[in-house]
Amino acid sequence: MLTIYNTLARAKQEFVPIEPGRVRMYVCGMTVYDYCHLGHARVMVVFDMVARWLRASGYRLTYVRNITDIDDKIIKRAGENGEPIRALTDRFIAAMHEDAEALGVERPDHEPRATDYVPQMLGLVDALEQRGLAYVAGSRDVCYAVRKFPGYGRLSGKSLEDLRAGERVDVMEGKNDPLDFVLWKHAKDDEPAEVKWDSRWGQGRPGWHIECSAMSSQLLGAHFDIHGGGQDLQFPHHENEIAQSEGAMDPNEGGTFVNYWMHNGFVRVDNEKMSKSLGNFFTIREVLKSYDAEVVRFFILRAHYRSALNYSDAHLDDARQALSRLYTALKGFDAEPRVNWDDAYARRFRDAMNDDFGTPEAVAVLFDLANELNRTRDAALAAQLKGLAGILGLLQRDPVAFLQAVPATSAGPAAADIEALIAARAAAKKAKNFAEADRIRDELRKHGIVLEDSAGGTTWRRA
Repeated sequence: MLTIYNTLARAKQEFVPIEPGRVRMYVCGMTVYDYCHLGHARVMVVFDMVARWLRASGYRLTYVRNITDIDDKIIKRAGENGEPIRALTDRFIAAMHEDAEALGVERPDHEPRATDYVPQMLGLVDALEQRGLAYVAGSRDVCYAVRKFPGYGRLSGKSLEDLRAGERVDVMEGKNDPLDFVLWKHAKDDEPAEVKWDSRWGQGRPGWHIECSAMSSQLLGAHFDIHGGGQDLQFPHHENEIAQSEGAMDPNEGGTFVNYWMHNGFVRVDNEKMSKSLGNFFTIREVLKSYDAEVVRFFILRAHYRSALNYSDAHLDDARQALSRLYTALKGFDAEPRVNWDDAYARRFRDAMNDDFGTPEAVAVLFDLANELNRTRDAALAAQLKGLAGILGLLQRDPVAFLQAVPATSAGPAAADIEALIAARAAAKKAKNFAEADRIRDELRKHGIVLEDSAGGTTWRRA
């Protein structure tokens, strides 16, 4: 039975879908004004893993991950570039898809853009105002009256007084309370026409939080199973989503917005928080210049999704070596991936994944299976290894192709040159010039090329 750590309950809970056999999941996606960074990579890979396991478990999943394509940062960046906002967001959405595809992330079932759901957002704001939870501030923005929603603070686990003491929300002129947040932003004269929509409160644009409430309810219904995102979104974004979505429900009916809240941990760089100000900020495409994308995916998945993930070159190098060991075990096999759930390895894998998506333990099963495969060279074990790993989006490439692959921008001898040196080494050994043969091996090792001799000849891989 699957258990999920529910942030709202602060405990692991047995997962019981609202509708038997069906799961509806919403994940907060990217704000598209720049290239995706490692934090985005973790969100994409983690919830791709969750989606894959839910489907492997037999659930019919509807997975929604939104795109925020209207935001202060987007408006600012487009202005700095002197380009239309749509041109900017289209470009970075395409880049996001390239990065996700490289990391083996499957497309969600729906990928709504915020700008396509403004009418639904206006409907929510209208409902909140009618129920006394929204008001027009002195700035002419429409704000949410936080203190009128009794459950505010449940997700973050803080009282209103705690939130006031540590709040980071800008105090806006005319708000009834500093904790109140914007639902609808009144248009500024200097903003471009493409970020202004008509409303009964005048021209403006949606606040950030209302976007996800509108898109999730429109595509999944007012009450759905799982809502996910990065730990940084727990407050205020997800707290505000709950207030908006539940506040807009019919008070006579009551209701719950989401049953299970999932949050993945932060990405740190050499044990420090990743930030541009510290100079340790990495985009996905920067990392992929030095490391194979599957290595990055493996690095993310062998840590538990709720733990902090510490990025460093040393940790990526270790992940590359570890993944190479798994691929080395599969060398020489052409078996199709197949999972036999009656097998002891598969049962251990399933138990690990059903325990709040325990990928570290699931990956440990893959290594145990690889060790057994190395010992027995049993084709059925190779099929099982590929099948289980495939659920995590791993080990689906030709082993030799992976072991010999190198990122395009990395230095290193080309495959043809390596093969030529291997042939020269074979000729030297045949002529009993072992010193020359050793010299060639040592020279290749300096370039990160490992030679492996066997009765069938010499093969190579990159270290």
